Amino acid sequence: MTTTQFAMITCLALSFGNAFAQSVEKDPAAIVELGAATGWNVKGGEATFAPDIAVEVTPIENWLELELGTTPFFALNKTEWDTDLLFKKPWTISRKSEFMLGVGPEWVHTRQNHTTTDSLALEAAGDFMFWPARKHKFGWYLEPAYDYGFGSGHEQSIGMSAGLLIAIP
Repeated sequence: MTTTQFAMITCLALSFGNAFAQSVEKDPAAIVELGAATGWNVKGGEATFAPDIAVEVTPIENWLELELGTTPFFALNKTEWDTDLLFKKPWTISRKSEFMLGVGPEWVHTRQNHTTTDSLALEAAGDFMFWPARKHKFGWYLEPAYDYGFGSGHEQSIGMSAGLLIAIP
């Protein structure tokens, strides 16, 4: 075998391997969460229900996810907007499921009986994400959470949100 033939066979073999190699999947630029939330005040009170929206980005792969979200709760003579920024650590359970544990500040804007109050709270949340297809374009999430308020009364609540995940390329 000549040097030229050897070089051609080697190039062909390398090209053949690259032609059938899998393409590298890119993570989405952001993930939008659209869903519903419910919350219960630990010190008493009725359950409240609300729409929920959040956007999640990954600044450090496998180490840090940031989620910015808001939930408006509407009740008789009371409106409350909870807006949070969670710092989450992700863990991949399988190709189709992930779990994240996060904590972060929450701003609580309440209007009740023509009085407006703003306060800070701390939120801790677990986030289960499920992706039915191998490519993470659409999925669903389930997110239990605990909130501790630093305002008057130091309100504490537990809640749950669930909904649709939409990946933004």
